Amino acid sequence: MLTESELIQIRRDLHRIPELGFQEVKTQTYLLSFINELPQEHITVETWKTGVFVKVEGQAPQKTIGYRTDIDGLPLTEETGYPYASTHNGQMHACGHDFHMTIALAALESLAHQPADHHVVFMFQPAEEGPGGAEPMLRSEPMKRFKPDVIFALHIAPELPSGVVSSRPGLLFANTSELFIDLTGKGGHAAYPHLTKDMIVAGSFLVTQLQQIVARRVDPLDSAVITVGKITGGSVQNIIAEQARLEGTVRTMSPQAMERVKAEIEKVVQGIEIAHDCSATIDYGSNYYQVENDPDYVEKFAAIANDSGVTYREASAAMTGEDFGYMLKEIPGFMFWLGVDSQSGLHTSQLAPKEEALAIGARLVVNGLRQL
Repeated sequence: MLTESELIQIRRDLHRIPELGFQEVKTQTYLLSFINELPQEHITVETWKTGVFVKVEGQAPQKTIGYRTDIDGLPLTEETGYPYASTHNGQMHACGHDFHMTIALAALESLAHQPADHHVVFMFQPAEEGPGGAEPMLRSEPMKRFKPDVIFALHIAPELPSGVVSSRPGLLFANTSELFIDLTGKGGHAAYPHLTKDMIVAGSFLVTQLQQIVARRVDPLDSAVITVGKITGGSVQNIIAEQARLEGTVRTMSPQAMERVKAEIEKVVQGIEIAHDCSATIDYGSNYYQVENDPDYVEKFAAIANDSGVTYREASAAMTGEDFGYMLKEIPGFMFWLGVDSQSGLHTSQLAPKEEALAIGARLVVNGLRQL
C-alpha cells in the first residue's frame, strides 16, 4: 500500500492539472505513467477516449468487481491559496476528483502487488461533470469485455469528518437534467415598446411560472427542484431585448417525476410563446440517472467499513446528481460518501479536503475490493 506521503504527493500532482470533460489528456498521461510502473503480470490496460480501464486478474476468480473513479475538473477559478493550486487557468478540481483518482490508484497499486481472489476492473471515467462520460463508457468495447458483476464508487463529503463514511440502501442521488431555454422576440427602442416583443419581460414571466410547476403540479409527497441559475438578455438599458436565455437545472427523486416535470416545462414555455408572441427552444443538456444503491451490497459495505476502523453512518437521499447512476442502472452496487472535513463545499473555489482522508479511503476501497 502507498504511504500517506505518497498519496498526498499524487493528489497534489493531480490537483495541479484539472481538465474539463473529454479533455483530460494530461490526466490520462499521468494515470498511465503511474500504472505502467506497477507489476504488469496480473493487469491488462486499455484506454477509452481520455479514460482508462485496468483489469487485475484474480487468484481464484468467480466474479468481477468493478471500481469507478471520475477524473475531470470544473470550469472554476481556484481560490484555495494552495502552493500546489491549479496551473490551468479557470479550471479546478472543485469536486474532489483528484482525491477520487488518488484513492483508486492506491487501491490498484495494492491489488497489482497482491491480487484479490476475484477479478477487479478499475474504470477511470472522464467527463462526469459534463457532458457525461458514464453512459458512453458503459457502452464502450472495453466495458463489454471487462463488464463487472458488481460495481462501487465513492464521493468526497466536505460536511463529514475524516474517518466517517456514509451511504444508504435505495436512492442516494437524484435524477438531474440541465435546462436551457432561449426566447426570441423583436427588439426596438425603449420609447416604442408597442412595436416590440420584449424578451426580458417574457423571461421574467417564465421564471415565475417555472416555479409554479413544483408548487402546484408535482405531488407534494414527491420531490422536485427547478432552479434557474442564470438569465441573460438585452444589450443596453434603452433597447428592448430581442433575445433572452435562461439556464438552470431540474432535479427529481424518480425518473417518472423527471418526465412529468419536463412535460410541464414544455407546456409553460408554449404558453409563454403564445402570451408574448415569441418563439422558444428548450435544450435539456446533460441528463444523469439517479444513483440507486443495492441494499445487500450497502449492508456488506457497512460491515466492511466498521471492520476497517471507519465509522459508518446512514445517509439521507440528496438532490445532487452523479452519472455513476447509469452504471448502477445496469450493474448492482453502490456509491458512498467519504468524509473529508472541508469548511468549503463541493463546487466551490475554496474546497479544501483534509488529506488525511486519502489513506482512510484507500484502505476502505482495498478492503471492499477484497471482501465484496
